[in-house]
Amino acid sequence: MSDTREQILEQIKVQGDLVRQLKAAKESKEKIDEEVARLLALKATLGGDAAPTNQKFTLKTPKGTRDYGPQQMTLRQGVLDKIVQVFKRHGGEAIDTPVFELKEVLTGKYGEDSKLIYDLKDQGGEILSMRYDLTVPLARYLAMNKISSIKRYHIAKVYRRDNPAMTKGRYREFYQCDFDIAGTYDPMLPDAECVKIVSEILDSLDIGDYVIKLNHRQLLDGMFQACGVPTDSFRTICSAVDKLDKSPWADVRKEMVEEKGLDEAAADRIGEYVRLSGGAELVEQLLGDEKLKAVPNAVKGLEGMKQLLKYCSIFGLDKRVSFDLSLARGLDYYTGVIYEGVLKGESASVASPAKTSQQNGEQANEPATVGSVAGGGRYDNLVGMFDPRGKAVPCVGVSIGVERIFSVLEARAAASGLKLRTSDVEVYVASAHKGLHEQRLKVLNLLWDAGVKAEHSYKLNPKLLVQLQHCEEHQIPLVVVLGDAELAQGLVKLREVTTREETNVKLEDLAAEIRRRQQSA
Repeated sequence: MSDTREQILEQIKVQGDLVRQLKAAKESKEKIDEEVARLLALKATLGGDAAPTNQKFTLKTPKGTRDYGPQQMTLRQGVLDKIVQVFKRHGGEAIDTPVFELKEVLTGKYGEDSKLIYDLKDQGGEILSMRYDLTVPLARYLAMNKISSIKRYHIAKVYRRDNPAMTKGRYREFYQCDFDIAGTYDPMLPDAECVKIVSEILDSLDIGDYVIKLNHRQLLDGMFQACGVPTDSFRTICSAVDKLDKSPWADVRKEMVEEKGLDEAAADRIGEYVRLSGGAELVEQLLGDEKLKAVPNAVKGLEGMKQLLKYCSIFGLDKRVSFDLSLARGLDYYTGVIYEGVLKGESASVASPAKTSQQNGEQANEPATVGSVAGGGRYDNLVGMFDPRGKAVPCVGVSIGVERIFSVLEARAAASGLKLRTSDVEVYVASAHKGLHEQRLKVLNLLWDAGVKAEHSYKLNPKLLVQLQHCEEHQIPLVVVLGDAELAQGLVKLREVTTREETNVKLEDLAAEIRRRQQSA
């Protein structure tokens, strides 16, 4: 029986290698499915787990995921705390939703990105998928609970079957930090506040220079119409334009023409527009454009941009925002203003492939962007998709790309050799000699009951030097040193770790003295 099992396991290995080779060679789906079926049939003959108990394997996290140690978690928590602070400053309320949704909730909301959704096996009658973002679950939540007005924030993990780039903060499992304003309000007031929120967060994190790109979906649709794009191709062409932050115009044009079937002349006309970026002066220039003036959608989008830029100016964001016609954001559910926060790199020797300066139509040397760290926009129809009567709840929101921010800050910390404190312990209770472990427990209990963060060694008789070295290594600021002579007088020694200065303190005053020192530190 053992020999037979080993033979089957070997066949499974060979068949698995064949399936991987076929996928790498991008063979037809039918051929791959046929070989996968054979692989599953072989596994089924083992009647359960195909792996032998003594099989060696490499311990690793799944592709596109990672572990986070205490140093990374301390850094991440500091970032999240600052983001929540901004969300609360603007009146945000927290909600949470399931990590998986009914597949039909997510289907048809993400355009070409729908292929990145993780589907789950049937778990007893419900077909489920892992959530792709936090926006669609919010829309489902609003429709299901008949909520027509809320200002909510949500920080949680989402899942995308994407091609990961770990060093750039692109994962298959990652956090999103969303802030959304739902409700019927006057144009651009909540939209401008969302742009302000992005700016406040990036300023508070101090991760370098950035720009917040702005555009409008109605303007994009109007631009496509003016350029001769068929109406039923708007979304696919929009998805192509969305790649301009990563690919040069020549590649995007090639995709439009060869893959999407767009007329070459129409693609060239689009190219003239998506190279443009600027401010209020660009809005005025485009309002005078003969082709755009003839398209109502384009005019509405430009009027909206004019109002948004005015409010952004009042918020002091003139130097932080850029009206950028290459910004598309490929998700299907956007209906109005869209925006994206992008970190800048060092000054590039050539301009970004999608950009040309407005001044005299000449190409200019602009700072190279190094990554999107925030994105969002208006989506007025998404909630109505889930309501039985199609009742719409207008929404606008922003998502902070914290994984990209974490990557930047982690790299900076590694380069500087910075070591973060990974615990909040305020005082360490140490014993100067043997036989004081029970006294340590009594002092610890006293401090814990007073709300002081404290710890001690889990050895009965640790050496004093070892205990003090632990405090230096973990950056614990204070040590309570217990000794028989002091305890007999109701005293303990309170030691400053950095200065090594020691003071006798009455045991009953210890917690208050620690609090006093923490406040004056």
